Amino acid sequence: MSTIKPDRDIIIVGGGVAGLTAAQYGGRANLKTLLIEEMAPGGQALVIDDLENYPGFPEKITGFELTQKFTNQATNFGAEILAATVNSISKNGDLFTVVTSKGSYTTFAVILATGAMHRKLDIPGEKEYSGKGVSYCATCDGPFFRNKKMLVVGGGDAACDEALFLAKLTDKLVMIHRKHRFRAQKSLADRVLSNPMIDVRFNHELKVIEGNGSRVTSVVLYDQEADKEYTEDFDAVFVFIGSIPQTKLVPDAQKDDAGYVITDQEMLSSVPGLYAIGDVRNTPFRQLVVASSDGAIASHSASQYIDSLTGQSYV
Repeated sequence: MSTIKPDRDIIIVGGGVAGLTAAQYGGRANLKTLLIEEMAPGGQALVIDDLENYPGFPEKITGFELTQKFTNQATNFGAEILAATVNSISKNGDLFTVVTSKGSYTTFAVILATGAMHRKLDIPGEKEYSGKGVSYCATCDGPFFRNKKMLVVGGGDAACDEALFLAKLTDKLVMIHRKHRFRAQKSLADRVLSNPMIDVRFNHELKVIEGNGSRVTSVVLYDQEADKEYTEDFDAVFVFIGSIPQTKLVPDAQKDDAGYVITDQEMLSSVPGLYAIGDVRNTPFRQLVVASSDGAIASHSASQYIDSLTGQSYV
């Protein structure tokens, strides 16, 4: 049984929907809970203009509005939010030490909610029209472009999965890949190639995304075989060329082939007391509602873990 008193019971690294939910449940359990976020609380949800699929909100709500409610709820339950950069996480015995740009903190449990960064094409127009027709999530934004002309960029499993979803929303879907064939699983690739709603163009690259200032209107494509560029009108561009999980703070945690932290159903990683939630873990479905669920489970599990360390387990 540990008799050491740490600075905080739980420290959450990352302030997206997953982290904010974990903070709410930690505070509500009367645990000294600290959430550390280097930017503004809300994470990637902050850039969502119209959110229509979060349970309990039948009318559209912006990502900023939703995450502000999450933030207020977490702080109302006593969670503390610190604006700082986390430089390292280490463990000695039962305690973790989290070193930040504003000091070091010890804790019984760490919940990693650092997310994953979408790989970008880094082409003209991509950044300018992100959220204005350029998207990295078909289930999030596809319904806004129902019956519109859409472009999908990518050739892996995620790209094929998302293209099949978008093909249910429109018959004007074009999918390009820079190679001569998909790298996705054959069964998945075959489903895309046999779908009459999807116009697949291999050996193609996206060079420029154009718009009128408020939305995407067209793109410039490069046909490698013909060695020529051409412009084509589109209403939306969906980019699926992979994600980069932000796991550099936990080098010792077990990860899958893509670099995501492997957890059990309690969100526990291979390191006792270290939990991973949201897009940084190997989840099969990346949505805000899933991230929120992860956060609730992780805080509950961490609470039980802390009880076991302090001799408070219910028997």
